[in-house]
Amino acid sequence: MTVNRVKVTIRCRQCGERFILKGRRDKGKIETGFKRCICDNEHDLEVETED
Repeated sequence: MTVNRVKVTIRCRQCGERFILKGRRDKGKIETGFKRCICDNEHDLEVETED
């Protein structure tokens, strides 16, 4: 099993807060452990990855 580390930028579309995390790419999904923005937004997020 290979696990690739990627840089993930998550931006909240409600308040504009931006988070830069490292995530793992596994079986086509990216796991960062990110749950929600500081404004309690869990769904309206923009996610970008950089290999």
